[in-house]
Amino acid sequence: MSEETARTGPDGVPAAQSRARSDATPEPSDAPTAGAPGTGAADTGARDNAGTGAGAAGRGTPEIDATTADAPELDATELDATEIAATDAAPPAPNRRSGVRGSDLIPTPLRVTSEVCARVLIIAAAFGLLVFVIIELRVVVVPVAIAVLLSALLAPVVHWLVARRVPRGPATFLVLIGGIALLGGLLSFVINTFIAGFPALQAQLTASFQSVQQLLAGPPLRIPTSQLDNLPAQIEQAIRDNRDVLTSGALTTAATVTEIAAGLALTLFSLIFFLYDGPRIWRFLLRAAPRARRERVDVAGRRAFASLVGYTRATVLVAIVDAVGIGIGLWAVGVPLVVPLAALVFLGAFIPTVGAVVTGAVAVLIALVANGLIPALIILGVVVAVQQLEGHVLQPLLLGRAVSLHPLAVVLSVAAGVVISGIAGALLAVPLLAVITAAVRSLTAPTEPSPLLVNAVDPRHGHPVVTFGTAAREPGFWSRLAGRIAKLASRSS
Repeated sequence: MSEETARTGPDGVPAAQSRARSDATPEPSDAPTAGAPGTGAADTGARDNAGTGAGAAGRGTPEIDATTADAPELDATELDATEIAATDAAPPAPNRRSGVRGSDLIPTPLRVTSEVCARVLIIAAAFGLLVFVIIELRVVVVPVAIAVLLSALLAPVVHWLVARRVPRGPATFLVLIGGIALLGGLLSFVINTFIAGFPALQAQLTASFQSVQQLLAGPPLRIPTSQLDNLPAQIEQAIRDNRDVLTSGALTTAATVTEIAAGLALTLFSLIFFLYDGPRIWRFLLRAAPRARRERVDVAGRRAFASLVGYTRATVLVAIVDAVGIGIGLWAVGVPLVVPLAALVFLGAFIPTVGAVVTGAVAVLIALVANGLIPALIILGVVVAVQQLEGHVLQPLLLGRAVSLHPLAVVLSVAAGVVISGIAGALLAVPLLAVITAAVRSLTAPTEPSPLLVNAVDPRHGHPVVTFGTAAREPGFWSRLAGRIAKLASRSS
């Protein structure tokens, strides 16, 4: 045998490994194998021994798993290193025994208060941003808002004409022409009356000024008559001294007049499209709402506009009653400029609570200057009586549940509107509050009907409680219902 064979062995395996395998391999038994001839008894004995072994295993003899038998044994050093590596690699186990989260350590009142404060701050920031945008864009926002207010006043007329088979275009044209003619005629009448009555007012003011001079020259003031006579000359000198300030003010007034003209043009342009294409504009805006909530938002928008229609209609009627009542009182007492003052009262009624007080005070002041103390007190009584009639009879009867606002909310909204945008803000504050109130009331109602049951130009639909019978009596309801059913049928097919 060569040296290479001695090192590797006869099968090519190194001799050392071959000897190790032979030592580890058990020697074969001399018993005959099953299946060989003449081995039936041996086979039976082998089965008996197997059964005995199985019974021993069932009685508690441990079985050695193949994985455990084949796994290499690790010494203590290797085991410690393995455990350290596994500990470093694995994340720390949660404390399941305690079960305490970090948020549970904060007291519940403090946690709830902080969450509420966070939401309030977010809402306040969003509201502040909205107010900032409105203030910056008030040249555009205010005319569009006034156009919406006018469309709420004129849309029922357009709807009435359309329900009687007048095309929407001609109906819009007729309503606009009629409204502009009515407004122009009213303004022309008021201006002509003011011009015609101004000489009488001037004479009354002159007489009142002389009586005031005599009052100041007498006891207890005893102001010298020379100072009172020089008062017109002093006023003229003050005007000359402040010519630059007055000139800059005139330029500012010219710019304001330009803004007003542009705002009027934008208001008229927006009003035309709101009356003619209002439903399509609303459907376009509805696309911004989620599909699952779109129908509910549609109902809320319809109720909000119906509330605005009710507000404008009631405000116009209240303004007419105020103007007629105070105008009759002024005419009976003999105060000059009855028609201009009545027109001023009419316009002031569109600013609830505040406007009526201001215009009534102007009427009382003119009566005091022109006619004296007793006529002024009579006019004051007339103004108070008309205001009581408005607050306790007209507004609850005309507005009803469609626009139910607390007086404090009205006063605060008017004050906020004056701060944000002056007279226009005071005019638009209460309608905006009425619209928001109606929309929120509709969105928070437990259930709402289909948009087909809500007529956006009917003030009675400004409240969530509307019966099917009330809606079915509206003109055009059944045609709208049939069109909606046909549209749904076409979509399903």
